Amino acid sequence: MKSNEGQGSFAARNRAQVLKQMEQSQLDVLVIGGGITGAGIALDAASRGMKVALVEMQDYAAGTSSRSTKLVHGGLRYLKQLEIGVVAEVGKERAIVYENGPHVTTPEWMLLPLYKGGTFGKFSTSIGLRVYDFLAGVKRKERRVMLSAADTLSKEPLLKRDGIKGGGYYVEYRTDDARLTIEVMKKAIEKGALAVNYAKVETLSYGKDGKVAGAVVKDNISGAQYELKATKIINATGPWVDDIREMDGSKKGKTLRLTKGVHLVFDQSRFPLRQAVYFDTPDGRMVFAIPRAGKAYFGTTDTNYTGNTVSPVMTLEDRTYLLNAVNFMFPELKLMEADVESSWAGLRPLIQQEGKSPSEISRRDEIFISDSGLISMAGGKLTGYRKMAETVVDKVVELLGQEGGKQFAKSNTKNIPMSGGDLGGSQNFAAFVNRKTAEGAGHGFSKEESKFLAERYGSNVDELFGLASSTIEWAASFNLPLVLAVQLRYSMESEMTVKPVDFFIRRTGDLFFRIGYVKEWKQAVLAAMANQFDWSEEQRAAYTEELAQKLVEAVEPLRS
Repeated sequence: MKSNEGQGSFAARNRAQVLKQMEQSQLDVLVIGGGITGAGIALDAASRGMKVALVEMQDYAAGTSSRSTKLVHGGLRYLKQLEIGVVAEVGKERAIVYENGPHVTTPEWMLLPLYKGGTFGKFSTSIGLRVYDFLAGVKRKERRVMLSAADTLSKEPLLKRDGIKGGGYYVEYRTDDARLTIEVMKKAIEKGALAVNYAKVETLSYGKDGKVAGAVVKDNISGAQYELKATKIINATGPWVDDIREMDGSKKGKTLRLTKGVHLVFDQSRFPLRQAVYFDTPDGRMVFAIPRAGKAYFGTTDTNYTGNTVSPVMTLEDRTYLLNAVNFMFPELKLMEADVESSWAGLRPLIQQEGKSPSEISRRDEIFISDSGLISMAGGKLTGYRKMAETVVDKVVELLGQEGGKQFAKSNTKNIPMSGGDLGGSQNFAAFVNRKTAEGAGHGFSKEESKFLAERYGSNVDELFGLASSTIEWAASFNLPLVLAVQLRYSMESEMTVKPVDFFIRRTGDLFFRIGYVKEWKQAVLAAMANQFDWSEEQRAAYTEELAQKLVEAVEPLRS
């Protein structure tokens, strides 16, 4: 099958070729960081006609962008902090993300139960949700409804009954954060951007005028180094923003404060959650419990973090806190350590605000421009990625104009569907899935598998269907089910999947939501990838160990 390997600029096999292409170009913009912010910037800049390259030291979305609560949410919690502008902006952005990628964004009705002595009163919640609907520009059919105690419990019978007064019912949007990132990145590639993962900026380079003019980038897979030249450099590295500023000698003034958020995953057989719930814990934190694909996940914590930025993990303290919180709101379940099937921990890169607790720090984003001209994008939220990208690329256009450089158009990303989102808007998604569910049988997939592929890959599902016939033999040689084999092949050829962890965590989310499936198929996937990429024994051993380590981290808390 190797000879059929896709030769596109987003095939894993072509990473070195893409890095050479970057090196041979005078780039308008070099983006450092391949999370959702970097992907959004690459798309915005490329869609305006800029020559753009993006490098990411790990895999795409390997940092914060695969470790969130997986909600593109309208920011109800910011209303509580009277951040009116934030609520209005993220509400409108949420609608844009949904229309541009209905395959990675799903409306999810959220229940906010109200209790005697709780943070939220019935009247204030009703007013708050109405204001939220107005500010966030919520569609009429998705506007809030206030419920009686009986109606609240009928929506979710597992809720604590003692002291319940009623509930608020409103819409949030559930997303697959890592797939959202990869789909935005793929659209950026389609618009002409170049992007490579596992490519680390070793040093920044400067012109005679002291202005940043490029970077030395190391391919972490081959060890080769490349010298990239760029008119502007954007630091969109999330938790690593201050590391790049330090490399530039410009880490001064405002700095980042990292906080950690942990989520636990349970099987529905143990936590049969019907309804997404948002509630306050006894210590006043707001947490979510969300059903998803036969599981229920619960989180999040919000604690200051100073440990390893690359791989934050759940601690015993995190797990105990979350189990206490989930059992407080769902007391009949009596969930225990052994019921936790998987977990993830992520870091929020917040802009330091002295004297504020982690939960109170604003999620606002800011642009810092150093004396050398390095542009850093700090703070912000998943929901606001498109607007943040537009803002920072506007700043680049303005600076280029002041320097007598090229002229570029205004942003049009509001109207650019991400990869897989070419469906003519959210209203067509259900009919599209039905059509593709019927078509899949002709390619050897069951109805369930066809529906699953159409929902996950959106308008790209035809590419996966198209791979089926030439994948059957390859799949059989590794005893892989066809539905898994076409996803693996597509991810290597069209989503720059380099390692097994990329596939099982960022391209599929299976390590979080189908951990048993990962354990069942990990050896076959490792063998298939080793065959495809001609790994050495050392590489195969290293990637096997890396996946084994991630499986342990998802379940075993760090004992600290």
